[in-house]
Amino acid sequence: MNGIRHIRRLAGVLAAVIAGLLASTAFATAAFANPIPVGDGGGPVAPVPATTVRVITTGGMAGWQITLIAIGAALLGATVAVLLYRARTTRRNAVTAAA
Repeated sequence: MNGIRHIRRLAGVLAAVIAGLLASTAFATAAFANPIPVGDGGGPVAPVPATTVRVITTGGMAGWQITLIAIGAALLGATVAVLLYRARTTRRNAVTAAA
């Protein structure tokens, strides 16, 4: 391996680490934020009238739809893996034949 590959691999790892740190700081600041108090804290607060909440639980996906999505995702993943493998072996064989 030449030095460029080492530098390229190091740059990729460094970029992944920096992206992970930035993402964690973005979520950590929201997680540890203090809520803003309601009202000015000096006077009485008017009570909120009770409301009726109706929950509808008849929605959602049927089991056969979830199964079809899972099968489609598995087939797509397998297809992409095979295509990438074939492209990689073709490139490797072309480089070996040229050398």
